[in-house]
Amino acid sequence: MKVLILNGPNLDRLDIRDSAIYGELSYQQLCDRVGDRARKIGFEPDIRQSNNESEIIGWLHEAADSSTPVIFNAAAFTHYSYAIRDAVSMLKAPVIEVHLSNPMSREEFRHTSVISGVATGSIAGFGVDSYLLALEAMRSLLQK
Repeated sequence: MKVLILNGPNLDRLDIRDSAIYGELSYQQLCDRVGDRARKIGFEPDIRQSNNESEIIGWLHEAADSSTPVIFNAAAFTHYSYAIRDAVSMLKAPVIEVHLSNPMSREEFRHTSVISGVATGSIAGFGVDSYLLALEAMRSLLQK
């Protein structure tokens, strides 16, 4: 089964961001680890990243139309993009919100997620393991 693993702004630049917050992996290394685990547990991963809100909304529309499950790190869009929230709310399959860091332990503006209220669940604060845990949770959700 296909799973869309969608990443928002600035995640493509992990290797130059604050490693104390985001870890030591480059974006390509993150994609490799997540893709390998997804295939190992039986998913066909479709991993995408964009810094463009409208492109992300288009991909979410595609996932809604095809009933594709989504693991989604909306990054900074998490905190204010109601357009992305509306697109997530149209998804028919489960959607799991993920974050490398724990937004609740960071700046106050990061404490609000407009995505969480329309996601099936959220996993945050475990670095790349947030994605790996989300893959396991998605497998469990889809087996029910």
